[in-house]
Formats: sequence, structure tokens, C-alpha cells
Amino acid sequence: MSIEFLLTSLVIVVTPGTGVLYTLAAGLSRGGRASVVAALGCTLGIVPHMAAAVTGLAALLHTSAVAFEVLKYAGVAYLLYMAWATLRERGALNVEQDAAPRRAVKVITDGVLINILNPKLSIFFFAFLPQFVSAGEPAALARMLQLSAVFMLLTFVVFAGYGVFAAAVRNHVISRPKVLTWMRRGFGAAFAALGVKLALTQQ
Repeated sequence: MSIEFLLTSLVIVVTPGTGVLYTLAAGLSRGGRASVVAALGCTLGIVPHMAAAVTGLAALLHTSAVAFEVLKYAGVAYLLYMAWATLRERGALNVEQDAAPRRAVKVITDGVLINILNPKLSIFFFAFLPQFVSAGEPAALARMLQLSAVFMLLTFVVFAGYGVFAAAVRNHVISRPKVLTWMRRGFGAAFAALGVKLALTQQ
């Protein structure tokens, strides 16, 4: 395993995106356990992209404009839904002192959907991973799976770290109604902005 792969993967994972935003919101709304569950969901959302890269389906996504656009706009729609749910004080992003626990399955499902509806993640696996697998390597598939597993582990650790940090400052946030209001608006605007950014993304 090269240090270049680890450093590049870490930079990609640490850079804030929809998954980070979701785990931060989970930590603020329902504490550390919810943030770890959310991080797990976002990590599991990588599996379909990894499978696509390994089986070659990512190549189809990379070359097919229709497939790319369908997945892209499904992702846009879901991000805009998350923005709407946030502003309406619903779902995982309802930051309140008395927020009722959510089922782990629901938290994980939302996390999976956030990452699975991201066409750039498939293209990332398709373009990035092969650079670290030699063309003549006899166990190329095993190598791809190993690198993917490391990337997923980094994703889980970093996302969980973001979420646990958010959970640590949760009491300072929920005790201030004005901060809560602006936090909710900020999360809603961030999800909407990410949706617009994805809509403008070219293949």
C-alpha cells in the first residue's frame, strides 16, 4: 500500500461534502451514537460504487451520458429533499433538546442514499483506483478490493470523527435557540448548494 494512495484518499475523505454534512447534522441532532451510525451508512453507500468499478459498470457510467444524467439528477433531487427536510425541522436534521431517537436502519438508509446517488464517486473509483494497480498484477481484483476497503475504512473513521466532534458541542448548540435556527438554515442552504453544484456538474 503506497503512501500516495493513503494521502490522496485522506484528502478526498476529509474534504467536506454531503456525507460529512450528514454526519455532522446527525451528531448535532442526536448525539455521538447517531453520528457513528450515520458515518456507517455513508460508508456503506460506497459499496455499490466500488462494485461498479470492479465489475466495469463504472466505465458505462463514464461513457454513457444518459446513465450519468439519470444518476446525477436523482442525487440532485435527494439533496434538495434533504435541504427541504432540514428547513422544515424534520428527519435526521431536527436539532432539538428532546429530539426523539431515530431507527438505526433509517439513519443508515439516508446515509447510503446520500453516497449512492453521487455519480462522481463511481467515476472516482473508476479513474483513481486503477492508478494503484499494476496492469500485469496477477491478483488485480484482490488488490482493487483491498484498496477500496482501505478507502472505506478511512471514510468511516473520518466521518465518525466529524460526527463525534459535533456531538461533543451539541449541548452548547441546543441551549441557544438563535444558534439552532441559523444552524438549521445553514445545513439547509449547504444541502441545497451541493444539489445545485451537482446539477451543474458535467460528465
